[in-house]
Amino acid sequence: MESNHRTSLLKKNIYFSFALKGWSGAVQLLLVPLTLFCLGNYENGIWMTISSLLLWVDHLDIGLGNGLRNKLASQLAQGDIKKARESVSSTFFMLILVMIPLALLCIVFINTLDFYALLNIDKTVIPRLNDILMLSVACVSGTFIFKFIGNIYLGLQLPAVNNALVVCGQTLTLILIYLLKIADIHSLMLVAIAYTLAPLLVYLCAWPITFNVRYPHLKPSIAYFNKNAVFELFNIGIKFFILQIAGLILFTSSNVMISHFFSPEMVTPYQIAYRYFSFTMMIFTIIAMPFWSATTDAYEKKDYVWIAKSIRSLQKILLLLAVCLILMVIFSKPIYYIWVNIWVGNDVVIPLSITICMAFYMMIIISSLCYSYFLNGFGILRLQIIFSLMAAVVYFPLAWLLSRWLDVTGMLLALCLVNIPGAVVNMLQFHKIMNGTGKGIWIK
Repeated sequence: MESNHRTSLLKKNIYFSFALKGWSGAVQLLLVPLTLFCLGNYENGIWMTISSLLLWVDHLDIGLGNGLRNKLASQLAQGDIKKARESVSSTFFMLILVMIPLALLCIVFINTLDFYALLNIDKTVIPRLNDILMLSVACVSGTFIFKFIGNIYLGLQLPAVNNALVVCGQTLTLILIYLLKIADIHSLMLVAIAYTLAPLLVYLCAWPITFNVRYPHLKPSIAYFNKNAVFELFNIGIKFFILQIAGLILFTSSNVMISHFFSPEMVTPYQIAYRYFSFTMMIFTIIAMPFWSATTDAYEKKDYVWIAKSIRSLQKILLLLAVCLILMVIFSKPIYYIWVNIWVGNDVVIPLSITICMAFYMMIIISSLCYSYFLNGFGILRLQIIFSLMAAVVYFPLAWLLSRWLDVTGMLLALCLVNIPGAVVNMLQFHKIMNGTGKGIWIK
């Protein structure tokens, strides 16, 4: 009976998430030409690079968000409401304590480092780069704190609500960018405000709905701040944090390296190819994400039959997406032409080598996620951490070396090569845990 309820809730979240992501995809498609209209190729490449750097601030929560997600799912599965509220309260106040020094540190770095040289930016084109960076950091820092509301819904096995909050932020961004287009304003500063302020406003609006209406029993209170709860959250959260940082290094460094070694304009074709093929990862994430917290619930209740059935379903999805990626490569040229040259109105050329490597990279990442979502639900992360850190360390010299021979394609090839070992190990570890043959590091 419990298994049927879990599956039913999971399916509802998947269906709702598909509808949300469909709208999100439309919003992203509309944002591309509107943002390019407001900025042009050069400044758009700069904004994409800045956006990737801002992800660092957005993810520096020492894993508290994902730690809350796992702990909350586990505590609610056990029916312990008091501990659940302690986890929520402790996470919220710790995020505030973490964010204040981080924001100040970022401001110091912005005013100390020469970002014009770092990102190979012409100072005459972007005269107020430091102001743009500081304002963006301020907005992202606010989002950093209040986006924990989304983690609460993830812990409640309601990922569709978390997706709704994200999509609302994207939609508000679209409205603001469209207003800039109507006013014929071409300002990187205002575009940065539109992109970074919108999500914060959405989370601020979600606060009273979540804690005053829907879940008052989980509302953060200083009276429920618990040092032991912080330790427990940190114990699991730091593992997720390391995984986040390793993944972030791989994702954001590519944009920075392309901008530095080649030109900010070269970031645009790379990002277009990424957005094109990330459609498959979006589909897989919609389907697979609800399994994370549901797996935590099943693992706590030792429902291994449900877990085994679930992985078989995801493996079938994986095969379908592999076929989809092949078709996307075959038809990439006409789709690029329609999307970029006609829809966007810019003459951007995406080499076939970048297209093929990006498709291969997406397949590796999706294959890895197929098993990592379950491992995350188990809370067994050590091998993921080891291989993610190894990938992050090896990537830089390998990307630099291959880019000397193959230009931007070399960086993509390096991304593929460093992620393959982790994907293979994730698969092996999952099967060892389920078969009961895992020992030592395989079950830690």
